[in-house]
Amino acid sequence: MQERIIDGVKIQRSSGNVYADLGLTDAEKLKIKTGLVVEIRKAMRALGLTQQAAAKRMGVPQPKVSAMMHGDFTNLSERKLMDCLNRLGYDIEIKVRPAAESVGHLTLTTS
Repeated sequence: MQERIIDGVKIQRSSGNVYADLGLTDAEKLKIKTGLVVEIRKAMRALGLTQQAAAKRMGVPQPKVSAMMHGDFTNLSERKLMDCLNRLGYDIEIKVRPAAESVGHLTLTTS
């Protein structure tokens, strides 16, 4: 990461993944899950759904929706989050291609 000093404070440019910057082992997975939860929140807002209505539509208990809205989504897999988006009327496309490096990366792109 690039480092510089601004007004006496050491600043580091993010890698683009705050979880990796914090040194977490599942950084890419957490970044993907965060992106999916952001999209679920947007969908709920766009559809005007309460947590209870969203929970029913997504097929999860309301307390899990509440936890998700408060940033706790560790109890939900990426697959379950994708299923929630599908149930909210969103398509998900998974694209596989050769990596530019020896190890590939997960990326979430939204429109």
